[in-house]
Amino acid sequence: MTNEPMQDAEATVDGQNAGTSPQDQIEALKGEIEQLRADALRERADLENQRKRVARDIEQARRFANERLLSELLPLFDSMEAGLAAAAQNDPLREGLELTLRQLHRIAETNGLVEVAPQPGDSFDPERHQAMSMVENTEVPPGAVAQVFQKGYVLNDRLLRPALVVVAKQE
Repeated sequence: MTNEPMQDAEATVDGQNAGTSPQDQIEALKGEIEQLRADALRERADLENQRKRVARDIEQARRFANERLLSELLPLFDSMEAGLAAAAQNDPLREGLELTLRQLHRIAETNGLVEVAPQPGDSFDPERHQAMSMVENTEVPPGAVAQVFQKGYVLNDRLLRPALVVVAKQE
């Protein structure tokens, strides 16, 4: 067994280095080290950015994991509130319905659901309200909410359903 390949490699290295001074070789190696350091720093920054991105995605998924369930509960809130509005004050079922609705609202609020229920006279907010129509109304200023058809809901600062409102217009 001969060491010809090994001798050829050494000859090549010696041949490449034969025309350069030791100082040039040192400078080339320093440049290579700096490049490797920069590559390592870039890789570390990329990994840190990816870690932050994954953590942000997990937090978003956690905050909005129950969005579908809460969205499906909105018609239940509407129905229960309509039932309360129609029930007589002395109806024995009214108290139970009020307690049930309060408990549902408390559970929903604990999970990040917030009711958007503007009052007549509140300013119209196009980010959270949807204007169904405009009416002349002397009791509230122009551009303000005159009537609420349906409450809206926000989940962790994300609009699930806008409040449906009538807006007062100038005469």
